[in-house]
Amino acid sequence: MSVPLSSYLLVALILFSVGLYGALTKRSAIIVLLSIELMFNAVNINLVAFAKYGMFASITGQIFTLFTMTIAAAEVAVGIAILLALYRNRDTVEVDEMDTMKR
Repeated sequence: MSVPLSSYLLVALILFSVGLYGALTKRSAIIVLLSIELMFNAVNINLVAFAKYGMFASITGQIFTLFTMTIAAAEVAVGIAILLALYRNRDTVEVDEMDTMKR
C-alpha cells in the first residue's frame, strides 16, 4: 500500500501556507525564522516526493533536499546571531522595532 503523490503535495501545501502566514503576519523575529523553516520543509517534501513519483525516479530530489537542509541550517545560524546582536542593542526581538540601518 503506497501513499499517493497528492497526499505529499497536500501536506507540503499546508506546511508552506502556515509558514507563509507566520512569516507575513507575526512580529517576533524568532517566529518569522521558524516560519521560514516551515516553508523550507515544505519544499523538501516536494523535492523528495517528486523524486520518488516523477517520470524518471532518481536520487536527485534527495540530493537537492540535502543541499536545502544545509542552506537552512546556515540561515538559522546567521539569523540567530543577528537576532542576538540586535537583542543586545535594542532589548527586543520585534520585527517592527529593528530599524538600526535607517539611522
